[in-house]
Amino acid sequence: MGNITTHNRQNTLFLHSESSLGKQSLAYLKSSDFDIRIIDISETKVTGTQWAEIAEKLNMNLSDLVAKDHPDFKSNYDTSTKLSSDDWIKVLQKHPKVLCCPVLINGENYHLIQTPSKIAKILEGEESSQDARSSD
Repeated sequence: MGNITTHNRQNTLFLHSESSLGKQSLAYLKSSDFDIRIIDISETKVTGTQWAEIAEKLNMNLSDLVAKDHPDFKSNYDTSTKLSSDDWIKVLQKHPKVLCCPVLINGENYHLIQTPSKIAKILEGEESSQDARSSD
């Protein structure tokens, strides 16, 4: 059983509100009718277990969640040093700005949000399937 609570009608977005993509995603969500729980990792600490679960559900390594070209990463870590899973979790916790992009949890499905419009595509697909079920 996972550490992140999911529900088939719940949507949660993990983002850093000060990143360019985070700002765009927040602006997009505020102008939409989508009901999404926002976890701003600049204000809310995400546990190591939660980071590990996010990476696992995305079928990624923890290191793939980190933007290694981000100035905060480059100035604090030697890119030639091999980091363990625990080290990558510490990177994300100490320097949340290095999250490569927001992560949307849509029911039981996890998605990397590389553009704000991807949120709509995911959620509108959900709305369409809900509308079909409710009209039966």
